[in-house]
Amino acid sequence: MIEKEGMMKKGLTLLLGIVIISFFYTSAGFAQVMELKGVSFLPKNHRLCAMIPVWVDKVNAEMKDVLKITWVGGPEVTPPFEQPEAIRKGILQIGFIPAAYYMGLLPEADAISLSKFDFKKEREKGGVWDYFVERHKKINMMILGTWLYDPFFLYVKKPVKNIEELKGLKMRTAAKYDKMMLKLGMVPVTVAFGETYTALQRGVVDGFGWPTIGPREWGWLEFSKYVIDIPFYTRQNTFFAMNLDTWNKLPKSAQDKLTEITVKYEPEMQAYFEKEIEKEKKEMEKLGLQRIKFSAEDTKKYIDSANYSFLDDLEKKVPEEVKVIKRLMGY
Repeated sequence: MIEKEGMMKKGLTLLLGIVIISFFYTSAGFAQVMELKGVSFLPKNHRLCAMIPVWVDKVNAEMKDVLKITWVGGPEVTPPFEQPEAIRKGILQIGFIPAAYYMGLLPEADAISLSKFDFKKEREKGGVWDYFVERHKKINMMILGTWLYDPFFLYVKKPVKNIEELKGLKMRTAAKYDKMMLKLGMVPVTVAFGETYTALQRGVVDGFGWPTIGPREWGWLEFSKYVIDIPFYTRQNTFFAMNLDTWNKLPKSAQDKLTEITVKYEPEMQAYFEKEIEKEKKEMEKLGLQRIKFSAEDTKKYIDSANYSFLDDLEKKVPEEVKVIKRLMGY
């Protein structure tokens, strides 16, 4: 009987020890790892997504005791324009998406493309980045950083000498730059991405807008042998966007670490794409693509058309926010 009581006491002591250890680990921050599912608006194997896994791997390696991000896929998992809502509701916890895809929820979000500053300058306290972070909180999102760098250009079928010769050209458009095209006197034409090659081939359009990476691989340069070599919207709008409720569940130390990793990552990401863009330009030259420059005066008009047509349109939707954006970005 005494032996049995002794064994019971030992068992209770062992159980108590386990409980105490478990409590210690939990209170010290060693709780169960939070698993986050992420989705991208482009397929995982797309060249423009090349730096997403670099960020994911960095986070998973440096924060393995706190969280784990799994990139589950792209459009085949959730249609691109449904991804923002899935993130807002927490169905997916993180998205690799462009702000243009949720302009209906937050029109001013896409104005990040007008930023004239580098990543370091944007993140100064009370600056551009802080502004967009706070605006995203209103739609239950937390933006962490940017995963793409590839400025936009206009590609055309025939050579143009100046800004006046752009008038009347029919251009395959997107919501991001159709207002710019209208400002320049061009005719925006809505063409589905998969039908662009045929539209160029049949003369439905005289050109298109796009960054550097992509058009050569898709065959679009077979018909558009000229590019206006004036980049616009040079600051990409592609964010790591997290569900805000998920972000708020992370301890402050984890939030700070995630921010630190991303701040270090962004210049590396830009450097990678700058090298890829230069490689791509050389491949474009082999196909006979010619680069067109405008006079200094026309170049300014061209850039102003891109920036101010965007701001003028945004002013109709959120006039008070445009005032803040102009002040923060020096317009």
